[in-house]
Amino acid sequence: MKISLLTLGHKMPDWVNVAFNTYNDRLPHHLKIQIKEMPAVSRQKGLTVAQIKVQEAELINKQLKSDSLNIALDEHGKAMKTTDVAQQLDCWQMNGQDVNIIVGGADGLDSSILKLAQQTWSLSKLTFPHQLVKVIVAEQLYRAHSLLSNHPYHRE
Repeated sequence: MKISLLTLGHKMPDWVNVAFNTYNDRLPHHLKIQIKEMPAVSRQKGLTVAQIKVQEAELINKQLKSDSLNIALDEHGKAMKTTDVAQQLDCWQMNGQDVNIIVGGADGLDSSILKLAQQTWSLSKLTFPHQLVKVIVAEQLYRAHSLLSNHPYHRE
């Protein structure tokens, strides 16, 4: 089983990588998150938002395997609680299936990606910068692992 975080964007500031690695390094080897960063489509090309999203979807599709579980992060997705993420993580480990967590560009994900995703999650009703999403996903997966392992990191 591999967990991949697919992101669109430009080089992240150092603090993002430090924060992400703080949680990713705490995960056991078999749960380490692999980052697959793709360049965001430039707005300078005179493309419409719809055209940008289609081009970004093409970049994302190249990273997906047909036998993987694809989870799109979208503001209209299912609101996830930590216990929900822990249940999902437990299932992924039992099934041994590769998981892709997909973060869209600045304008979100194209409808084609939302349709192919088996699950769509919302991290919050709040809007976060893309840099924070990478950290939030890592922290929530670490928290979910801690919950499943009866580690005291997660408190209810």
